[in-house]
Amino acid sequence: MMAGAATEPDVSALLTAGDGAPVALENADAGSRILLVCEHASSRLPERMGTLGLSPDALESHIAWDPGALAVCRLLSASLDATLIYQRFSRLVYDCNRPPDSPGAMPAVSEVFDIPGNAALSAAERLARTEAIYSPFRKGLSDLIKTRVANRRPPVIVTIHSFTPVWHGRPREVEVGILHDSDSRLADAFLADAAEDEAFVTRRNAPYGPQDGVTHTLIEHGIHNGLLNVMIEIRNDLIANTDGQRVLAGYIGDHLGKALMRLEP
Repeated sequence: MMAGAATEPDVSALLTAGDGAPVALENADAGSRILLVCEHASSRLPERMGTLGLSPDALESHIAWDPGALAVCRLLSASLDATLIYQRFSRLVYDCNRPPDSPGAMPAVSEVFDIPGNAALSAAERLARTEAIYSPFRKGLSDLIKTRVANRRPPVIVTIHSFTPVWHGRPREVEVGILHDSDSRLADAFLADAAEDEAFVTRRNAPYGPQDGVTHTLIEHGIHNGLLNVMIEIRNDLIANTDGQRVLAGYIGDHLGKALMRLEP
């Protein structure tokens, strides 16, 4: 190869047939306009990537995925009759809530953990991960949106995440975060409806907000398409078991449904 020649990403070097597709879709023919998105659904790594140099405990911790988020999504998908799209691999391979040029897309450090397998990635390695993991997810979500818009059923984008109850030794009081970027319509309506509900400490843009770079999906797929959108963060100790997951799915589903009625009576 000539010096300076472009290098094509070798996607086959990352995923095997046994790994399966990076993106999954459930309840595809759902009747609701709500489109549930779970970017951090799994802690799974592609077989060829090994462990990225991390211990089993680290790979099951919040640095690798959002524990409980997919379970809540599935409950919401059933109760709201909503389509669900999610990423099947760990955010340590590629964080699908980050654009390719973000350092957080393939972090070398996450929270207090060094990620040896992400250290000093070459441009070709980053591109291969982007093409193998992020691009199919982005296209899958974009295609769903385009189809529904064409059918005059513009979707409502709802992304579900979870966060740790303690951050760098400091307990977090917030239990449910309602996040938005420049379009706050759905977040405003949700918070207005939940204002008198004391079941959970629910706050705007907490424990993260746009300043933390967490609203990529909302911007890319919601705001750029003029669609209602919101990101919901749940403290993961509250959804560590099936009972908690059902309770939180009920809380979110109730206020989300009422919020949409406020906006579209």
